[in-house]
Amino acid sequence: MTALEQPAGDLIRPFTVQIPDEALKDLRRRLVAARWPSRELVGDRSQGVQLATMQALREYWASDYEGRRVESRLNALPQFTTEIDGEDIHFIHVKSGHQDALPLIMTHGWPGSVIELLDSVGPLTDPTAHGGTATDAFHLVLPSLPGYGFSAEPAEVGWDLIRTARAWAELMRRLGYDRYVAQGGDVGAGVTDAMGRLGPQGLVGIHTNLLVPALNDPASLPSDGDAERAALAAIKTFQTSGNGYFVEMSTRPQTIGYALLDSPAALAAWMIDHDTDAYYKIARAFVDGQPSGNLTRDHVLDNVTAYWLSGTGASAARSYWEAYGPDAPSAGSQPLPPPRMPVGFSTFPGEIWRTPRSWAEHSYPTLNYFAEAERGGHFAAWEEPELFAAELRAAFRPLRAPQAPEPHH
Repeated sequence: MTALEQPAGDLIRPFTVQIPDEALKDLRRRLVAARWPSRELVGDRSQGVQLATMQALREYWASDYEGRRVESRLNALPQFTTEIDGEDIHFIHVKSGHQDALPLIMTHGWPGSVIELLDSVGPLTDPTAHGGTATDAFHLVLPSLPGYGFSAEPAEVGWDLIRTARAWAELMRRLGYDRYVAQGGDVGAGVTDAMGRLGPQGLVGIHTNLLVPALNDPASLPSDGDAERAALAAIKTFQTSGNGYFVEMSTRPQTIGYALLDSPAALAAWMIDHDTDAYYKIARAFVDGQPSGNLTRDHVLDNVTAYWLSGTGASAARSYWEAYGPDAPSAGSQPLPPPRMPVGFSTFPGEIWRTPRSWAEHSYPTLNYFAEAERGGHFAAWEEPELFAAELRAAFRPLRAPQAPEPHH
């Protein structure tokens, strides 16, 4: 069917990012005019983002960073929008050149965006150029969550994880994929977990790198081993001293939204204050010029700049209210049953907690892949794209369609 022959609701429209010059000039003006608090009174991040980190970040952002990087990096890939359930969804769609590539929809989280997934595109769609084989190739779909990046802001409540999961299933159907897999980390892990539990037609397996059930109900998980006790302790630390952003955005997203839309310095501070491992890696990149893997100054600022230029600080924060807040539309609903399809899980050493295998097996009775990666943290695809891609190849390899036998001559 041509575009004109498709039903109006199924239209998929090409999309190009276009940033006005004035938007970049305004960003620099606000950065130069930033007002700073006095220096923190402790020697670590226990009071929040450190002044030296923010001043180094602001200096690079205002003076050395090329503001059109977001535009050029996104426009180098095929982008589209389509309306699903009343919401305009932005997505990147990169088809592999390899025959029999497996379709994969991959979902970012907060404070991430499709930006954090860009350097995994090559290894996933063109594995032969990145140490893999042609049979490891994926057709890749990278949607922007509702209210993030260049997806529209929801005009009504109700865009929780389950509604987003259903929208992703519709997106894959609309793209003509009748057999596919899904992956996600952070909020994207919640969406992917929901997809697995809903079991839409065509979805044959999922993989995550954040164990959603552990965040929702850690007390229900095994606790009789050293690894289990260490994971429980790490979650307790996060819930008592490291999740200020989580509490604010899940209860008062509009309040923090005023700062996030008014001050780029405030937006950057809010976004890099996510977890201890990632914060110190980002701080070293700006203060000492020593990035961890792919978490370079430019790559970090690509992500922050995308939030600023799209004006989505508040709408992205509201996604936490929708998914996790006390007034979330789904707060009183019955939990969905475990996925009946194969589930893969990879734990990365710098994650907020290291998920023991026993937790993944307890959470997912159909677990068919578990691995402990050598490097990387919460933003695994961003920090270690090659290693992350290798994990996905291994996790989904058993789910690929059987290859036709070679003809005899």
